[in-house]
Amino acid sequence: MAAKPRVLTFEVVVDRNRASRSELGGSVLEREDEWWAEHLVLAALVRCSLASVDHSARRAGFEVTGAGNAEGTVTRRDDGRYGFVDIAARLEVELDPEPEPTAARALVEKAERGCFIGNSLVPAPRYRWTVNGDEIR
Repeated sequence: MAAKPRVLTFEVVVDRNRASRSELGGSVLEREDEWWAEHLVLAALVRCSLASVDHSARRAGFEVTGAGNAEGTVTRRDDGRYGFVDIAARLEVELDPEPEPTAARALVEKAERGCFIGNSLVPAPRYRWTVNGDEIR
C-alpha cells in the first residue's frame, strides 16, 4: 500500500488596505508601494530555498548559515499573458564542518527539490549556489 503524501495547507488574508496576515500569526505585512507581489514571490523563493537547505543540512549533521537573492523578469509570454519569463536565485551558504564537494552538490540538489515555491514556479528558477566560498555547478 502506497503511503499517502503529506499535505500542507496555508492561508493568508489581505484586507482592504492590502495588509497581509498569516493564519500562523506573526507580524502584519503592511502594504508598501515599494513591495510588489512579484517581489514577494522572489523573496518567498529565497526563503524557501534557504529553509530547504537548512533542513537538509541539519539532517546530514551540518550547522548552516546562509543568505541569498533572486531576480525575475516579467513580460508578455507566448500565450499573450504577462508572467515571469526568467527567474534566477543566488544562494550562499556556510556549512560546518566543511563538506566534500560531492556532498555539497548533493545537498544543494536536495534543497532545490525540497523547495515548494521553486517547484511551483513556471519557468523553473535557475539556481546558483556557493557553499563555503566554492560555487557548486
